[in-house]
Amino acid sequence: MIVAVFAAVFWLSAFLLVHIYFLYPGILAVAGSIIDRSTAPNRGEGELPTVSLVIAAYNEEDIIEEKIRNSLQLEYLDDKFEIVVFSDASSDGTDSIVRSYADEGVRLERIEGRVGKTECQNRVAERLTSDIIVFSDANSMYEPDAIGHLVEAFGPDVGCVVGELCYQQNGVEAESVYWRFEKLIKRLEPTVSSIVGANGAIYAVRRSSYVPLPSDQISDFAEPLAIVRRGERVEYTSEARAWENPGATIGSELSRRIRISTRSWHTLLDYTSLLNPFRYPLFSFQLASHHVIRWLNPLLLIAIAVTNVALVATTDNPLYVLALSGQVGFYALAVTGGLLDRFGRSNPIVTYVPYYFCALNYSLLAALWNVVRNRNFVTWETDSRSSSD
Repeated sequence: MIVAVFAAVFWLSAFLLVHIYFLYPGILAVAGSIIDRSTAPNRGEGELPTVSLVIAAYNEEDIIEEKIRNSLQLEYLDDKFEIVVFSDASSDGTDSIVRSYADEGVRLERIEGRVGKTECQNRVAERLTSDIIVFSDANSMYEPDAIGHLVEAFGPDVGCVVGELCYQQNGVEAESVYWRFEKLIKRLEPTVSSIVGANGAIYAVRRSSYVPLPSDQISDFAEPLAIVRRGERVEYTSEARAWENPGATIGSELSRRIRISTRSWHTLLDYTSLLNPFRYPLFSFQLASHHVIRWLNPLLLIAIAVTNVALVATTDNPLYVLALSGQVGFYALAVTGGLLDRFGRSNPIVTYVPYYFCALNYSLLAALWNVVRNRNFVTWETDSRSSSD
């Protein structure tokens, strides 16, 4: 009986793992080819909506000027476009740099009290009169036509449009296997229903569709969920691109990922109604597959490892021996990749990918522990980073 339980847990966990990375994108591709999602028509200049670009900033004196200059070069009608920078009680030179561009139409909204990004967005959104609000981070550099592509993607039933975040290092594209996979999923999801979540670098919301959020929710995840819950769709356009520099090392990214994952879990707990398959048959499947099961990935890995050892010890099935050998080899490569990263050595893909995968799952496990302890993050700290030049 106990062997049957071990086998059931092992195969169920393995199936869910395969579903996350292989079955889910395959299902999206097939379903998207069947479901007809018409795209929004192009608008003429006379029909262009007014747009506010809202830039989040906290102690961003090293990068905010570059961001402002990048924003001033965006290709959109000047009389229908404004740039607003909100400062979450910055204590460095961020505010003075933003004020120096007031003559060029850049407006500073300083929010006192260090209330966090989500609450800052709520307060700024209340003060705007534009048709569409585009939210951006200070270190996200837009391609010149990004705003136009975001606007073009709005259809009559679309309340939010998410752009594509790309990574570069020293001017060269530097994206991980994980991020390329994530972008593939984001491109496929709206062909079935809606994209599940945005990214803080580049997403747009109709002002009339904007939902004020509790300050402890992570805005770029919660806002799309709130919009779906009110009956509108969230679209994705890969033509509206923003560029950022990745962290110098995987280790330097861990604290940021733990913070984001923790806030995402707490946010999801406020939107469990979206997991109701009777009310949201397509979107609930996407939300469960893209986030819930994937965020439980470290628990699946632990279950697979523990039951695999137990099955090798209690059965003679060579398949379980092979599976355990594969896991040992994979984690050995991950440890090697971690050592290479720690000592600044060249990290080939055969060791980098396992290390990245394990580091990502460690951050998810740490986030789960934070949720169990009811710990959350409201404010954020600015990461040390270089410009994208």
